[in-house]
Amino acid sequence: MSREYAADWEALRRTDPEVAEAIAGELHRERTTLRLIASENYASPAVLAALGSTMNNKYAEGYPGRRYYGGCRFVDVTEQLAIDRAKELFGADHANVQPHAGAQANLAVMGAFLRPFSEQKVLGLVLAHGGHLTHGSPVNVSGMWFDFVGYEVDRETERLDMDRVLDLAKEHRPAIVLAGFTAYPPVIDFAAFRQIADEVGALLWVDASHFIGLVAGGVYPSPVPHADVVTFTTHKTLRGPRGAVIVCKQEHSKAIDKAVFPMMQGGPLEHVIAAKAVALREAMSPEFAEYAARTVRSARALAEGLADEGLRIVSGGTDSHLVLADLRPLEIGGKDAEALCDEVGIAVNKNGIPFDPMPPLDPSGIRVGTPGPATLGMDEPEMKEVAGVIGEVLRNPTDDGVKAACRARVQDLVARFPVYPG
Repeated sequence: MSREYAADWEALRRTDPEVAEAIAGELHRERTTLRLIASENYASPAVLAALGSTMNNKYAEGYPGRRYYGGCRFVDVTEQLAIDRAKELFGADHANVQPHAGAQANLAVMGAFLRPFSEQKVLGLVLAHGGHLTHGSPVNVSGMWFDFVGYEVDRETERLDMDRVLDLAKEHRPAIVLAGFTAYPPVIDFAAFRQIADEVGALLWVDASHFIGLVAGGVYPSPVPHADVVTFTTHKTLRGPRGAVIVCKQEHSKAIDKAVFPMMQGGPLEHVIAAKAVALREAMSPEFAEYAARTVRSARALAEGLADEGLRIVSGGTDSHLVLADLRPLEIGGKDAEALCDEVGIAVNKNGIPFDPMPPLDPSGIRVGTPGPATLGMDEPEMKEVAGVIGEVLRNPTDDGVKAACRARVQDLVARFPVYPG
């Protein structure tokens, strides 16, 4: 491919210097900030090249070999590669790689198996205890159109009580049992969820958006053998473009495909799908497995380090890529903690903790994650150092000298592990 048609930055600078400047600013921010947001990562240059390709120009409603537009022979190739690689990587019967985002993938599952405003119920983890907005929050279409029943973590252990989940399933007889999280550090027992779904005659749906890259790398249990359908985003631990994939058992393939197109979406984003294919191939490599192991290993080191700094670690630790920390021992709120970390060049996000007495806009916790640092090669020693910086700045919120010293430590760290060097 001629370079002028793939990420031609000089053309962008000439045509729209304001947008070019903003993009350059974002690259500078990424190069000078430590990314500890659990849902963010760094896509490879190969993924970004596919995203910036001329496949952006092709309309391709339908599926490979069954399109409503002509001229689809090359997008058929890349989409079929993405489908085949998703199936191979996760041992799935069927894959749909067209969802634009996790929210659309999740809505497609609901569209495939539920009737809006009916008596059918979905049993899922509540947002305040680590679930997701699209798992039945009343402000989201999932909660507006469908009847969700929420389960919570145990107050003492801050972990799922599967006996309680079973009791709720027996009480409400849901059509779907949903497992998955955005802020639940322990491992999920998918076999237990399968037993519960079978007990009440429900489908088992797993939203694996956060941990699917860890599954690909072999360091987190796979939900695919247990679930009827699995949704996941491709831009978190999987390190791909922003988008989503649905994998399912063969018996559900037609329902899922019809729910994605034409029910929920029109033309697929074929440049993004090409980038998904690239990311899925990368996830099959030994280097990716090393990255996944480093992600979990460094998350545990970060949790231990934050505990040493006086924060309380929710659920007692982590089995995944993320850590949920209770700030109350340091007598600071999540909003201020997020802002203080940002001042010294560390990106985290404020986050509620289970049974949080504080409001969502200023919760009692922060959520931190290690996919981004692990992609850059950081490991346990660096995460222990980062924990020390976070503790130092949170204990000294008004000390400009401490902030300057912490900022210098962060800049030294990111300089040693550069983002998109060159």
